[in-house]
Amino acid sequence: MKKIFGILFSILVIYVIYYDLTVGTLPASTPQPVDAKVEQETPAPAETDTPSFDAKVKPGDTVISIVEHKINKSLPVSIADLIEDFQTLNGGKSPEKIQIGSTYHFPDYSK
Repeated sequence: MKKIFGILFSILVIYVIYYDLTVGTLPASTPQPVDAKVEQETPAPAETDTPSFDAKVKPGDTVISIVEHKINKSLPVSIADLIEDFQTLNGGKSPEKIQIGSTYHFPDYSK
């Protein structure tokens, strides 16, 4: 009797493995299309007295890290001023919503 249960259990395990490998038990994920807005052109900077430079956002970049990398030192202004200048230069775009691969205008505090 034990041999029959062992054989049936083995057949069940083999069937489950076969089914999982061929059909699968998880739903297949479909790749989402990349939004065409990611590769948008750089908007013209607003007319301000703040000097600026253009930079393309790479993975892991933040507004602060991009500006500090450009001027090769820590920020000479407060973060609130940096955010305000960034939003002014980019038509109100929030620094938290910058997208990888897009180019934005950043305030240049090196002068």
